[in-house]
Amino acid sequence: MKIHRHDPARKISPTFSARLNEMGSRERVRAIVLLGTPDIAGEKAARQTRRQRREAVKAVQESAERALSELDEVLARYGGSRLSERPDALGAMPVETTPAGVRALARSRQVRAIMEDQEARLI
Repeated sequence: MKIHRHDPARKISPTFSARLNEMGSRERVRAIVLLGTPDIAGEKAARQTRRQRREAVKAVQESAERALSELDEVLARYGGSRLSERPDALGAMPVETTPAGVRALARSRQVRAIMEDQEARLI
């Protein structure tokens, strides 16, 4: 997935965007917000030690946590909320908000991408 930090329209997939357009303005939707994190992919080609992996996860989480105040402000404006206390190891934060709230989150420079939170099903 290519990250489009400065283009809000490209932070949301066309399919998810179409679903948001079909929803009522007061309906709520669950989404996964990928927050700004350091670009650690490709820093080391060799296999990392446990300690290096722990440090990388910590760096991602700390970086993502710096974006939480802005995320919370946007969610509060649109009647949304976080569904987790802190970002996961990938800098992802599950949220619930309105379609307008999702679009507002996409305009944030702290947000790398937004995906619809979908139920996993067996095929």
